[in-house]
Amino acid sequence: MQEVGEVLHLASSGRVVIRLSKPLRDGQIIVDSSGTKVAKVSEMISPVDAPYASAIPLTNNIKRHIGQHVYIVDESPVMKPKRFRGKRR
Repeated sequence: MQEVGEVLHLASSGRVVIRLSKPLRDGQIIVDSSGTKVAKVSEMISPVDAPYASAIPLTNNIKRHIGQHVYIVDESPVMKPKRFRGKRR
């Protein structure tokens, strides 16, 4: 596991704001120190020098993770859109 940042707060929109130590890609899963899934990155919201991420919480009790460090499990695969496979003519 690689440490990627710290959970700052829960926004009024229901998303989690995370201060990152390195930029991440959209769709990556963030876990806590025990390996429990905490959030899924939905977008980067600041410059590369000081990255922040907006993430969708994956747990009901996200408030207990505020102020804690979060990790990614190596490189989690990002969901790729499936290509259309129609009939070949």
